[in-house]
Amino acid sequence: MTTKGTLYIISAPSGAGKTTLIKKLLPNVDKLMVSVSHTTRPQREGEQDGIHYFFTSVDSFTESINQGEFFEYAQVFNNFYGTSQAAVDKNLNAGIDVILEIDWQGAQQIRAARPDCQSIFILPPSIEALQQRLNNRGKDAQDIIDQRMQEAVTEMQHYAEYDFLIINDDFKTALAQLKTVILAQRLKSSSQHSHHQNLLSTLLN
Repeated sequence: MTTKGTLYIISAPSGAGKTTLIKKLLPNVDKLMVSVSHTTRPQREGEQDGIHYFFTSVDSFTESINQGEFFEYAQVFNNFYGTSQAAVDKNLNAGIDVILEIDWQGAQQIRAARPDCQSIFILPPSIEALQQRLNNRGKDAQDIIDQRMQEAVTEMQHYAEYDFLIINDDFKTALAQLKTVILAQRLKSSSQHSHHQNLLSTLLN
């Protein structure tokens, strides 16, 4: 019997290091993947369709909303982002843990639909550190950085809605903490019962 995977929500303000942490986590934990979202934002240099995002038009995105295809969707920085429900469930049913990199709006939608999900919020060590990280990217104009900083304050106000909180001050420490959350979830009695049914049956009979 295949143990169903766990659905994880990971949120953070832009520049907190969420994407880098997840990228480093994936090779170190088996049966763990990141859901690829659909988005209407322009494709950036180096990004591949179907790998980083499924890039789509506003009209196509709206049609998917009307068809009820999205697990969750939200508008961020004047662009739409959404998660395919069918794709997530396919992987969960195959015993793969799935990470959703979404903002607090999407997280609220997921919790309402799947209250058994686990949610993790990542914070920067300070506002100054967040500002510096956004500036060091060298990808965005100053007006975009200013907008992201304003959105970051709104995003961070929702940290208490999450099950786990990680402060990304020292990267190695934050990565270890993130890995611990995933592994600890797998060691819960309910997960172990499903995974080791035969062993438990032998030991207890």
